[in-house]
Amino acid sequence: MTSSEIRKKYLEFFEKRGHKIIPSSSLIPEKDATTLFTGSGMQPLLPYLLGESHPGGKRLVNSQKCFRAEDIEEVGDNRHTTFFEMLGNWSLGDYFKAEQLPWFFEFLTDEVGLDPKRLYVTVFAGDKKNGIPKDEESSAIWKKLFQEKGIEVKEVELVTLARGGEFGMQGGRIFYYDAKKNWWSRTGAPEKMPANEPGGPDSEVFYDFHPELGEKCLMSGFGTFCHPNCDCGRFMEIGNSVFMEYLKKEDGSFEKLKQRNVDFGGGLERITAALGNDSDIFQIDIFKPLILELVSLSGKRYEDSAHQKSFRVIADHVRAATFMLADGVLPSHNDRGYILRRLIRRALRHLNRIEVSGEHLEILSKSVIKIYADQYPGLARSENGILSALREEEARFKKTLASGLRYVHGMTELQNISGKIISGADAFILFSTYGFPIEMTEEIAKEKGMTVDIKGFKSEMEKHQDISRAGAEKKFGGHGLYLKTGEVTIRDQSEVEKVTRLHTATHLLHQALRQTLGPEVRQNGSDITVERTRFDFNFPRKLTPEEVKSVEKLVNEKIKEDLPVSFVELPKAEAEKTGALFFFTAKYGDTVKVYYIGKDLNSAWSKEFCGGPHVAHTAEIGAFKISKEEAVASGLRRIRGIVEP
Repeated sequence: MTSSEIRKKYLEFFEKRGHKIIPSSSLIPEKDATTLFTGSGMQPLLPYLLGESHPGGKRLVNSQKCFRAEDIEEVGDNRHTTFFEMLGNWSLGDYFKAEQLPWFFEFLTDEVGLDPKRLYVTVFAGDKKNGIPKDEESSAIWKKLFQEKGIEVKEVELVTLARGGEFGMQGGRIFYYDAKKNWWSRTGAPEKMPANEPGGPDSEVFYDFHPELGEKCLMSGFGTFCHPNCDCGRFMEIGNSVFMEYLKKEDGSFEKLKQRNVDFGGGLERITAALGNDSDIFQIDIFKPLILELVSLSGKRYEDSAHQKSFRVIADHVRAATFMLADGVLPSHNDRGYILRRLIRRALRHLNRIEVSGEHLEILSKSVIKIYADQYPGLARSENGILSALREEEARFKKTLASGLRYVHGMTELQNISGKIISGADAFILFSTYGFPIEMTEEIAKEKGMTVDIKGFKSEMEKHQDISRAGAEKKFGGHGLYLKTGEVTIRDQSEVEKVTRLHTATHLLHQALRQTLGPEVRQNGSDITVERTRFDFNFPRKLTPEEVKSVEKLVNEKIKEDLPVSFVELPKAEAEKTGALFFFTAKYGDTVKVYYIGKDLNSAWSKEFCGGPHVAHTAEIGAFKISKEEAVASGLRRIRGIVEP
């Protein structure tokens, strides 16, 4: 049975039981500013769970598109994905436990055909502190359902995850866990819930992929014994019935909601994996075409442990990016756009790791659109826009990816000698110059057994905050960005990019002036804002119109040549010997950075002492235009210039 058939069977099963089939909501939440993406089926239905009347009635069912950014770092194992479909059914003050649990059990065993002997369930152990009782009712219902299938039932009191690893299965079928595992609200356990937040005990169903292991874990390191909530991967949660009947009051206590609700969520991909008795989500029919495409493109085997993580990351991230683009999200450095850009760039890095070159995101995205053509026709209608956005983002990042990875390699080689930390300054250069999201730098560092100085990275962000204020006439000193605690929020990155382009253009302008007017040209100061560059230089006379045009033309020629922009760190005396330009009156440290534009330091067209950051290739600058040339004082001239896309 394919995932599409399971989805159809689920919707029809609950439709026959009086449920109205409702469409999936967008991945962009409506009227909900608390989260960036729709991460569960209940999220769009919260007003109705709190008592509003739904036009579809009191019984609803659907398959909801979901995205959870917090799982990005987990993708690469056999079961985590960022995008997934959640099968959901809801009772808005209608039926409750006595109907919900038998229906889901019937769907899994009789409709889908899962072996009930492979199913294990968890229930709520109670919360004495908050006066919420143990869920003995759900346990009694489950006991009866298993016994009707001829399965012996034992209840086990595990209460906490730690005790699960300590005591194991103990021959159990029903397991009690505390509020950290078997209580559901949008914010977690009861003590974490804010006032006026609804929640309730839940009952989860797990599938056992390896019953032959008995008490043993699938992998070592996860506890002495295995149990349903063990992280070894042997058990996989496939569905969760939330009995939403409590509301947290202003004084911190709990009261019953006006209506008792059922909020069920089941992972379509996970149920499909259970039916195939293969715990690898990426082997189900939805992912199989993407994996086979990657095998064909790379010449690598999916089963090879050296490449398997990359296959999974690419498949997941391309699928997620395709759906996000279809729902109107575009790559950027803000909020949802930042998450999308992070997915795309992470996928590109992993394509690079399995040695796949060329514009292949489009090929993979087309496969996603084809796979979901029947269920989500909007993907096909948005195909041109999806592919265009992927093409542009891929081209944008590929220009800097190779250079950035070379920079990382050189940097980590040096730091492997002196320490195991990537500095905040280096992490910031990877972000601002090469477009590496900080999370990508952390991931690369982890692969190399290193860590990143996140505090230092944030400090670099703060140092450069003023420059990106729109219209501000402030000195070039960096980039106006900041990070919120707990989640990344990056402001004004489009302005940051423009300042970076203008900064590299100023280096080109300096050299073009010297080549056109002679080596007597000497920089006397510069000032860069998000709108323009202002460059002061010593020269005894006004430039002719022809000279201005010549300088402008030379800068644009070097931009079109798409010259690489790199830097080296050298002792000051050595740096001076390279012929790099610098301020004669400036005070430099013992070691300086020399930024050079060209294939190597010796043959570079331009080289200067500079703190950066810069673009990685000159073509990223765009078109350069001199807007004004004027006198500042006797023997001192000033040029103002702008860059255009």
